[in-house]
Amino acid sequence: MSSSWSQALVKISPYTFSAVGIAVAIGVSVLGAAWGIYITGSSLIGAAIKAPRITSKNLISVIFCEAVAIYGVIVAIILQTKLESVPASQIYAPESLRAGYAIFASGIIVGFANLVCGLCVGIIGSSCALSDAQNSSLFVKILVIEIFGSALGLFGVIVGIIMSAQATWPAK
Repeated sequence: MSSSWSQALVKISPYTFSAVGIAVAIGVSVLGAAWGIYITGSSLIGAAIKAPRITSKNLISVIFCEAVAIYGVIVAIILQTKLESVPASQIYAPESLRAGYAIFASGIIVGFANLVCGLCVGIIGSSCALSDAQNSSLFVKILVIEIFGSALGLFGVIVGIIMSAQATWPAK
């Protein structure tokens, strides 16, 4: 009897892959948001010592980071609705495996895209706070760059939704 990774992966339930994909989508997205908020918040608090006026206006950077977590929650809800009951005789059918792998891949893509997006928005938000403390005319210019960084998370969500469209379970 030959044992290999391909045989091991085929023996894992597609529901397990789906559950892990959904968990990664929400968990890693929240991790990215938290990391971004940590980066932005620490710079914002430090820069606010020199220029207290920047505190309220630079909270937009924290809101952009929080949006990353919301992207993960939205995709997790969408992926959860893709799960369907399958008879035990068809749990390892190719169509079931494909659906499980599609949900898993979608969750991985969304989670890690949002992790990177949270870091990107956090670093740019940090730069925005520090620059705004020095020169208030730079705020809007850097905010535009932060919006482009936030779009990375949306791209991950779009790709995840497109990939999850492949998740069709066998008919009962």
